[in-house]
Amino acid sequence: MSVAPSTPEASPAPDAAPGTPGAAGIPGRPRTTGSPIAASASAPASGVGLPVLAEVVRSGFVEGHHRGSLVVLAADGSVELALGDVTAPVFPRSSNKPMQAAGVLRAGLDLAGERLALAAASHSGEIFHRDLVQKMLVEHGLTAEQLQCPPDLPLDPVEAETFLASGAVRDRVTMNCSGKHTAMLAVCLRRGWPTDSYLDPGHPLQRLIHTVVEEAAGEKVAAVGTDGCGAPLMAITLTGLARAFRSFVLAAPGSAERRVADAMRTHPEYVAGTRRPDTWLMRDVPGALSKMGAEAVQAVALPDGRALAFKIDDGGIRALGPVLARALGLLGVDAPVVARIGSAPLMGGGREVGEIRAAF
Repeated sequence: MSVAPSTPEASPAPDAAPGTPGAAGIPGRPRTTGSPIAASASAPASGVGLPVLAEVVRSGFVEGHHRGSLVVLAADGSVELALGDVTAPVFPRSSNKPMQAAGVLRAGLDLAGERLALAAASHSGEIFHRDLVQKMLVEHGLTAEQLQCPPDLPLDPVEAETFLASGAVRDRVTMNCSGKHTAMLAVCLRRGWPTDSYLDPGHPLQRLIHTVVEEAAGEKVAAVGTDGCGAPLMAITLTGLARAFRSFVLAAPGSAERRVADAMRTHPEYVAGTRRPDTWLMRDVPGALSKMGAEAVQAVALPDGRALAFKIDDGGIRALGPVLARALGLLGVDAPVVARIGSAPLMGGGREVGEIRAAF
């Protein structure tokens, strides 16, 4: 797979799909040039360190802040806007899942449709998610006991309450990464690779995924850690993460990367869940590819190649929606779903008394 450089020569942006702006660039904001660091230096910051991306407002009083870093890429792949440090490596957490799913395809597993979307998912643990994981296990001659992700409750709090009320207990299938782990195990069986060590960073599958991450991001992996589900976790920069998502939406039809992007965009409810922003965005903005990760990481690419990635430094997931909505607005995405994603009310005495809002 060829990787677009971070700052290629400018070229006209293709026509945007419905629901996305027709021209590249951020309305009302001059295009930044040069390195992301230079762009960051001119970005407004509050206090020492990273800029404030969101503030917590209760009863008209600002009671807290969420700092972080954010990068926006233009349709030609150049850096349009950089806030904070977008050249330092971060763990993208589950925002790496599309790349992991592409690695599984490259290794030889033939997945498509809902099954491929689930392989790239942080699913909510709703009944249709759990049912499909169980079907995939049976289809590939696997059992839930072979999954090495930890037992867990549904990620969605509404679903978790229903799950517990039914008398069920946490299990591996319910864990939000169970689709990814099922796909990893299935391709190991197909290739004759060890299944008991499929999460070892030196395993053939994980070495291949490492290569996919580097190719998509256009940079070397800076560090390898262990994700919450136990899988190897590759650190890249936010700029590299945005480049990776851009490369997936622009990949050649039929390639592993494009197949993953198309499956996620066609079946977004399997990537997240019925009450999740990734699902809403991919359903309501045609051609958008979106995936959040733990510790408040988010990456999005639009079908014309524009992309963004950000991380809230303190891991505050509550700030993710308002920051994402603001970033989408700067890209010119004009759809009702943006307001829905950005809504983050604060409650007091059972009524709304404030909000978490973007501050850039």
